[in-house]
Amino acid sequence: MKIQIKSKLVSPFAGISFFVKCFRTSGIQQLIDNELGCRVTTIGYSYSDILKNYWAIFYTGGSCAEDIKANLGKHLKSIPNNAVPSADTLLRGLKELATPNTQYTSSSNILYDFNLNLKLNSLNIKSLLLTKQLECGKEYDLDYDNQIIATEKYDAKRTYKKNMGYFPGIGTIGNKLVYIENRDGNANVKFEQASTLTRMYKLLNDNNIFVNRSRMDAGSYAKEIIDVVAANSKLFYIRSNKSAEMYEQIRQISQWESVEINYIKYEVASIPFNQFYEDRNYRQVIMREKGSTQQADLFTGDNLLYRTILTNDWQSSEKEVIEFYNQRGGSEKIFDVMNNDFGWGNLPCSFMNENTVFMILMAMAKNFFNYFVEKVAVVFDDIKPNTRLKGFIFKFISVAGQWIYSGRQWILTLYTHRPYDKIVL
Repeated sequence: MKIQIKSKLVSPFAGISFFVKCFRTSGIQQLIDNELGCRVTTIGYSYSDILKNYWAIFYTGGSCAEDIKANLGKHLKSIPNNAVPSADTLLRGLKELATPNTQYTSSSNILYDFNLNLKLNSLNIKSLLLTKQLECGKEYDLDYDNQIIATEKYDAKRTYKKNMGYFPGIGTIGNKLVYIENRDGNANVKFEQASTLTRMYKLLNDNNIFVNRSRMDAGSYAKEIIDVVAANSKLFYIRSNKSAEMYEQIRQISQWESVEINYIKYEVASIPFNQFYEDRNYRQVIMREKGSTQQADLFTGDNLLYRTILTNDWQSSEKEVIEFYNQRGGSEKIFDVMNNDFGWGNLPCSFMNENTVFMILMAMAKNFFNYFVEKVAVVFDDIKPNTRLKGFIFKFISVAGQWIYSGRQWILTLYTHRPYDKIVL
């Protein structure tokens, strides 16, 4: 086997040049610098330089800031007019954008740290509006959940899953992350959640984004939380916690309707909800199915499994309410994407407020990735709008190419038969 080695640099990640162009032409670069302002005048890199290159690390298969020096820097520097900071500068930029934690005291006088960073959350919303992934004046369906981020950082706390980490509250609209508020890993899911939701809804409303339907799990089943959700949504759907009072109502149900959902047969019914209120027209949707054992339930006296959903939607059938609620699974897949594709599973900093910055900036990276992939999917038949990052790197980013200066202009030469020249950014 003969081998011929050429010393001229040919990048194996030439597809990242299209991201760098899209970052500029979309207006994101200018938005970031307008919203975050200038860094110290003696520092040569802007916040948009920091975000662009941090995102590019993950878009080319990297996993940490150090990859810009060890593996990717020379390829990013080969792109004309692309300023590439060092790894230390990237991490320093995260620390500069951090905000102090806010402390809340529980009824048992225990202090819990929260990190809000409303400025970066606002930037994230404005970036979604700029790229038209969200539109002013429109109504959307919103999901909220608290997700354990396992980490051994200095200020991580022991979570209910017995590991160390944080327990942020996260709002999503479709496949887009719209709000992230970090909290101590040992904080109860319901603790100060009403305050978190109030800030999230206000941020959306301030940007003329309105919520049609809110969907949440049993971690949001508390009166003060329901009040906030109901005040900011036309309709809401919240998984209910079990209680003796509720099961007493269930025992009074005489008529059940048989339905099939995802090839499983259930019996469903509805009852008025009056556990927290007497003057609200809320509805408890009940579903039940046969249990896997013959052991009788202590409350109901039968061996059936019961699940309940609290809602103010009286127009939809029980089946429609249950099917809509079950679509929460789609939003929960976002956490898998963030943990495995965009670095949430390997936080870079030692403290929660700095890691909150990283989490929000990588949420922006995920949102911009959605926008970028949609543009590429118009031209590439084997790339879909829902393509995961790894597949996108193999199919688009990993292409041999080099920038050549000829005829007083820079030309990107790609060694491929694929239709990169048809992409419009």
